[in-house]
Amino acid sequence: MKTVAGIDLGTQSMKVVIYDYENKAIIEKSSCPMDLISESDGTREQKTEWFDKGLEVCFSKLSAENKKTIEAIGISGQQHGFVPLDKDGNALYNIKLWCDTATTKQCEYITKKAGGDKNVVKLLGNLMLPGFTAPKILWLKDNKPDAFAKLNYIILPHDYLNWKLTGEYVMEYGDASGTALFDSANRTWSKKICDIIDAKLYGLLPKLIDPSSPAGKVNSKAAAAYGIPEGIPVSAGGGDNMMGAVGTGTVADGFLTMSMGTSGTLYGYSDKPIADPENGLSGFCSSTGGWLPLLCTMNCTVATEFVRGLFQMDVKELDTEAAKAPCGSEGVLVIPFFNGERTPNLPNGRASITGLTSANTNRANIARASLESAVFAMRGGLDAFRKLGFKPREIRLIGGGSKSPIWRQIAADVMNLPIRVPALDEAAALGGAVQALWCLKNQSGKCDIAQLCAEHIKLDESKNADPISENVAAYNKAYEDYSKVVDTLSPLYK
Repeated sequence: MKTVAGIDLGTQSMKVVIYDYENKAIIEKSSCPMDLISESDGTREQKTEWFDKGLEVCFSKLSAENKKTIEAIGISGQQHGFVPLDKDGNALYNIKLWCDTATTKQCEYITKKAGGDKNVVKLLGNLMLPGFTAPKILWLKDNKPDAFAKLNYIILPHDYLNWKLTGEYVMEYGDASGTALFDSANRTWSKKICDIIDAKLYGLLPKLIDPSSPAGKVNSKAAAAYGIPEGIPVSAGGGDNMMGAVGTGTVADGFLTMSMGTSGTLYGYSDKPIADPENGLSGFCSSTGGWLPLLCTMNCTVATEFVRGLFQMDVKELDTEAAKAPCGSEGVLVIPFFNGERTPNLPNGRASITGLTSANTNRANIARASLESAVFAMRGGLDAFRKLGFKPREIRLIGGGSKSPIWRQIAADVMNLPIRVPALDEAAALGGAVQALWCLKNQSGKCDIAQLCAEHIKLDESKNADPISENVAAYNKAYEDYSKVVDTLSPLYK
């Protein structure tokens, strides 16, 4: 048996899968929950020791026999998080996460020094947003000057795991493009942005590597700690969205992946740089070569979780209740900014339920509106894709939302595109495993990633959802109403 392993470091959990690439099957997987530090000022943080423990727990749950068969490892990780380490590799502070919105002041400072939003976009292909890494680094300098003075390694979550396994300090283009320190179109660090933050920053950044290259090899310390073979390659890895693209086969023009988890993301592969930051479409690189324009919202299943809690319903009860309401929920709208919001850029945003009347206020409409709200946010990203000439063919749906038949149909109707669901779950971890396989095969000759994904990423036809014309028309109207409400409320949260 020949296998590769994929690791997915998410906000809520870490997962490891062992993938038998000859029989195209995940033969074993394990997971470990992750804690979260959450404060009212928008702080969202984790600790490196939690990541360390996650690796120990996940690998300890896997059989020694299966671990011996692993030939390469690939790692997916939550994007944008800032892991600050000293020269000895010790954490200087907590890891500020993608969902941390406590860096608004730092974003404003960097943007002003760079000459405004347009100049920032010209330099990076992205706006300077609270979720990105750059303002987190400035936050450390502003708030923890002693820690900043000792800063030696600037690492993202997936690169931290790469470093734990290999001892190598490198970064690939995909995750680097989410730091707001990186010129995505030209694939290089932006010295101007670095110098705005601090004169020493540019010299601290890691070496950039091609996504098909190995980050390094499993060292003796990691092999002994986790029971995995020493000397096997660890691929470049990437951010969770980049690895989700591999794990869903979004590695060729026309395909989109939509992830409906804690956050919501919509991204598509492009052979050329595509970005529209003013409409929420970030200009990222892919972790397979090419580019991965991406829209991210901070509230997806967050909205449904709060509504479930409000009515004390489980997931199936929410779906059943939502199915009783018509498309558009009779005018009821959920504005789902429970965690602030990134698209639109409203770090101080607040959630609300609106459109209520004496005739339409019921559990069914509110339940359905919570499902619809997450997809409405994605619709804006799809419109931005189309304006830039991207011609979508279908959406590959992953995350918790993909398990819900009613949510799949709502997505097909709101987006007016076929929805397809990968047969194997754990798209990001599987993406890491497939990238590891790509890296392994490239060591003995050139391997095409699109062909590799076509061989290994299969779809579950029982979960297909196609748009229904009358539903599409109803949702065009509902989306128009949703957009008007968001536009009206937005000035209150800036």
